[in-house]
Parts: sequence; C-alpha cells; structure tokens
Amino acid sequence: MEEVDIQDQKGWRGSREVWLDAARAAFLESGLDAVKVQPLAARLNLSRTSFYWFFKDRAAILDALLEDWDRSNTEALVGGCEAYAETIAEAVLNVISVFLDEGRFEPRFDMAVRGWAHRSDAVTARVAAADERRLDAIRAMFARFGYDPEEADVRARTVYLVQIGYISMQIRESLEVRMPRMPAYVKTFTGQTATENELARFHARHDYRPAD
Repeated sequence: MEEVDIQDQKGWRGSREVWLDAARAAFLESGLDAVKVQPLAARLNLSRTSFYWFFKDRAAILDALLEDWDRSNTEALVGGCEAYAETIAEAVLNVISVFLDEGRFEPRFDMAVRGWAHRSDAVTARVAAADERRLDAIRAMFARFGYDPEEADVRARTVYLVQIGYISMQIRESLEVRMPRMPAYVKTFTGQTATENELARFHARHDYRPAD
C-alpha cells in the first residue's frame, strides 16, 4: 500500500515541484490572482484535492513562491558576488554575468514579486530583506578588494540600483547593444579598467563575439 501511495504522489497527484512550477508560470503570465487552487489544477489537468497533498492552502503555495524567488534570484546574485576573481573588475563582471543570464537571475520574477509587494506589507518586508542581503553581498565584494565601507556601500548601490532600474523599466536589449558598454560600466562601478583578457573571458561566457 505504501508503494502505491508514493507512486500516486509522483503520478496523477503531481508533486510539490510540479504544483510550484505551475504557480510560478501562472504568476509570471497573469499575476497573483492567477495563483489559485482551481486554476492551477485545471492548468495541470489534476484534481483540486491533489493540491492538498503538498500544500496546506493557497497561503502556503504563495509562501513557497516567495521562497523560490529568494532562493533563485537572491542566491544567484550572492553566488556571483562570492565567485573567484583576481581583480575587482573581474568580480564586477561576475556580477554582471548573473544579471545577463536569465537562467540564473530571472528579471520577470523579480519584477512580479516587486509588484506583489505593493499589495502586501509582508511581501514588502521580504523584498526589503532580499535587497539588503544582495547589497550586503556586493558591499562585501568591494570590501574584499580594499574599498572602505562608505565607498563600498555607494559602489554597491550603484551596481545594484542600475540593474533594478533595468528591471523596473522592463528594458530589453540585445547583447550586441549591451556588451560594448561593459568596459565603461566596469570603470564607472569600480574606478578600475577591465583588462582585455578579463573582457575576453566575459564575452566567451556569454557566447558573444565583438565586431571587428
């Protein structure tokens, strides 16, 4: 009997991940009001009661959605800040790489959660905590390369708020448009110049070939 129950949970009842993925897709496509049990069940072609094998109620899956956002986007950025780099220019290029890779940091997810925060004080607090954690990671990156706390804070804010501005304004640019700006961004963010080798490695990471 136990084996049948396990199979049922992974089969016709779906799984926690399946329900959460459906909630995320609905949220990104149609907003918070689309994340409800019956529409998700219809989307998955599963029974409504199957949902309750994995989540207590709608509030539980909404909380899981927030955790998923924080785990994916915030963890990606923190990881980029902590990645190995020999210079601050290379470190900043590591951070920019996170923002350029939507498989690591998803701008639509960030924007959707920020929109949600306008409707909920609790979500506003979660977003503020995530922003502070992200800024802390960027500050620590600058401190690692000898910047004093005040300068590290201002430079961290410059890096982060520029990117949040891109997200909030829903700016979509091709690599051909963005990449030529990178040396100037690095110089602006760090006061240092990225070397040709650092830029070449950065370009290769994103499969970009500069025009001759």
